Amino acid sequence: MSTITIEPLFYHCHIKTTQIRIYSSKPKPFIPLFLHCSSSNINISNASSFYSFRQPNRFNSVAVAASSIDTTSTLQCSHDDDDAFFTKSFPINQIQMVEGKITVRLEQGKDLRNWERRVGCNLIGKWILHWGVSHVDDVGREWDQPPRNMIPPESVLIKDHAIETPLKKSFFSDEGDTFHEVRIDLKPINEISAINFVLKDEETGVWYQNKGRDFKVPLLDFIKEDTNIIGPKEGLSLWPGTLGQISNTLHKSDAKVHKGQYNSSDSRDPKQENSELEGFCVEMPITKKVSINNSVSISIKKCYESWAVKNILYFETDLPGDIVLHWGVCRDDSRRWEVPPAPHPPETVAFEDRALRTQLQPRDSGNGSSVLITLGEEFSGFIFVLKQNENAWFKYMGNDFYIPLSSSGREGQSEDVHRGVSEEASQESSFFAFTEGIVNEIRNLVTDISSEKCRKRKSKEAKESILQEIERLAAEAFNFFRSSVPTFSEEAAVGYEASMESETSTPDPKVCSGTGTGYEIVCQGFNWESHKSGRWYRELKEKASELASLGCTVVWLPPPTESVSPEGYMPKDLYNLNSRYGNIDELKDLVKTFHEVGIKTLGDAVLNHRCAHYQNQNGIWNMFGGLLNWDDQAVVADDPHFQGRGNKSSGDNFHAAPNIDHSQEFVRKDLKEWLCWLREEVGYDGWRLDFARGFSGGYVKEYLDASEPYFSVGEYWDSLSYTNGEMDHNQDAHRQRIVDWITATNGTSGAFDVTTKGILHSALERCEYWRLSDQQGKPPGVIGWWPSRAVTFIENHDTGSTQGHWRFPIGKEMQGYAYILTHPGTPSVFYDHIFSHYETEIEKLISLRKRNKIHCRSIVQISKAERDVYAAIMDEKIAMKIGPGDFKPPSGSQKWCLAIEGRDYKIWEAS
Repeated sequence: MSTITIEPLFYHCHIKTTQIRIYSSKPKPFIPLFLHCSSSNINISNASSFYSFRQPNRFNSVAVAASSIDTTSTLQCSHDDDDAFFTKSFPINQIQMVEGKITVRLEQGKDLRNWERRVGCNLIGKWILHWGVSHVDDVGREWDQPPRNMIPPESVLIKDHAIETPLKKSFFSDEGDTFHEVRIDLKPINEISAINFVLKDEETGVWYQNKGRDFKVPLLDFIKEDTNIIGPKEGLSLWPGTLGQISNTLHKSDAKVHKGQYNSSDSRDPKQENSELEGFCVEMPITKKVSINNSVSISIKKCYESWAVKNILYFETDLPGDIVLHWGVCRDDSRRWEVPPAPHPPETVAFEDRALRTQLQPRDSGNGSSVLITLGEEFSGFIFVLKQNENAWFKYMGNDFYIPLSSSGREGQSEDVHRGVSEEASQESSFFAFTEGIVNEIRNLVTDISSEKCRKRKSKEAKESILQEIERLAAEAFNFFRSSVPTFSEEAAVGYEASMESETSTPDPKVCSGTGTGYEIVCQGFNWESHKSGRWYRELKEKASELASLGCTVVWLPPPTESVSPEGYMPKDLYNLNSRYGNIDELKDLVKTFHEVGIKTLGDAVLNHRCAHYQNQNGIWNMFGGLLNWDDQAVVADDPHFQGRGNKSSGDNFHAAPNIDHSQEFVRKDLKEWLCWLREEVGYDGWRLDFARGFSGGYVKEYLDASEPYFSVGEYWDSLSYTNGEMDHNQDAHRQRIVDWITATNGTSGAFDVTTKGILHSALERCEYWRLSDQQGKPPGVIGWWPSRAVTFIENHDTGSTQGHWRFPIGKEMQGYAYILTHPGTPSVFYDHIFSHYETEIEKLISLRKRNKIHCRSIVQISKAERDVYAAIMDEKIAMKIGPGDFKPPSGSQKWCLAIEGRDYKIWEAS
């Protein structure tokens, strides 16, 4: 039995909005039913596992009374789409291997003094010839750009050594296939010894090479024998190439060489440098993965007989061959398969007393097949899988296709109304899940500040600090509540309050995408040079255990996608996860290894911009290929460089690549599917969002709601305030912009605390530690206003490493880490600093933080902020100071022991 596997990489499809038609020709009440489903990847595996369909979101439908089934009246119901109140199509995309050939010809042109090289392919695709020339005197370099008179129209220069020329449809081959071809005029030039090329398919990104090397067409006879010179019995293989596309397919047959109309001679003088060329024609076999797009459509309508309501399900598909519907019904949310009572459609047989198999019948049009099924209202759902030609079962991510047939609700309401009801319930659940941890924290703080013990030992400033933190926590809950607006019943409110009152112990940490558990330690797991080895995933895998021992709980990994820039921040084909850091299998293995040692992983998601595959009619690069083949409507209209036809940007423009218009529904849909695919396929636990100021945080909320990350942090980086070249003390406007972005995400994402980094720069560089306290006596960065959403750092791949855009003051790094690893917020440690002479000190600081349970909402009491010293106490558990000045924790009922000491920093623990 043959097995075909369709990986998610090769699937992408837009699903049209579900059509709702109200069946109102009868005076009796109807019950609307609808299916809520997102687009999906369809996998084909062997027959031992059924196709299934995972429900990514809650389904909404309407509960109805049970009724008996009368087949006579049922069959009188039409299944025309015009009568159906619900119609839905599911894409089924298959990948098949098709065979073709690549043809390389060298022949005389119309002008007998010149020659012509022709390269063609008879398979469907967007073929590109990537080529260059070799010069006679080249040493150590085989590729150069050809003379201008050899470059065909529509060619694109690639740096200084290659040309890319698209193949055009030329004619139909003998087999009736469309032939794509490019012709290059060759003028006899003694300096050019050969032409080198590879063939690239822009649709798949696969590069076709000659036995793993470049094709070489010799133009001078003195070239030495080489295995990649085109000639008899030359094989063809697929090459991953510089764009990193995956393929390991090898072609099986040898090339065929046609001779006869071309002159050949076996008596050439190899020392003669410019003897006459000989023509040839070489055909080489090629196989390519081609997407075959089919679909399954489902129409549902209601039929009424003696006030009994019946569900009429009509299936049709354009899948070729014999199609069997393997189906059943269920009665509750457990979705346990069972066989409905007879009657059943023709050619239906039972399968192990728990399912039915129905052969679909050919449609009258001769294209595809269909079946009509009648069900009563006693069932809550309809479950099915499809089988094609005895060897392929259609499934989605390991679960069954499921259509709900009933749920609670009022009769006669539209789909939108019911979706609103369900979403309202979902929001209510989300609200409780989000705020429960905050409410408990507020309760604990209130209990703490009102206790007699607190009144005796806490100063007025400490109490004010606690009250301010309570205010911040309440603001977080209110921000979430304001956008959710859940509807609470009186009974639910009473029950919730009762459950809260019965909660006496400290709850386990609540996970939120903006905070994780609140105790996270992030490691940036790469630098600006990491891509150069080509095996970074494998190198980082060897560090996993060491990072876990160090105390890191989250590692931020580099951008995984194919990119124009090797560092990954100019993405092109988002579904191509073979990058300069390694291939997709190495990435998945790396993530798996981190999970085994207890570390979560963040994917670096570049959502703001994307590099185009093609130019528009004006020569502007704003047309996209690959699986997300957007046009210029996906590009914002106010980007002056890329002539987008979308709406205006919701943020700042990134000028090096087309800025994506996130207001477009198809863009958001595609990006949500991509993020969910990354979560499933790679195993990422969350996101680092690149250039977050380029688009509204409101879109970020939508992406995070869909992908449900464990942790998320956005890079909202802009300039701090300066006057006459000197940093202002008041940086409230800067941190306000970051807080505004976090608020726009509804608190679902944190953000890097760029404000704190900038202030630390001036404080440490100029010995102005007074900068580390704002006018209210709180930390002057985002950690002073919204600490739970602040990700603090002192260096990253942009600011440090070999880029050094904003390098932390040299020699002061450990003061910076002493600050961020003792303060609230979520600290992020840079890879270069971990694996350096700072490693031991950083490990001690992380250990102290974890030992004292300092978290993202810990309370800061600033003790000193003077010219040469800054000191603070956190949660009355640890005290710290940085700077050359003196500080000792206050003596009293609490004793302090010096725990860590380094250059210009000290940290004490309460004993």
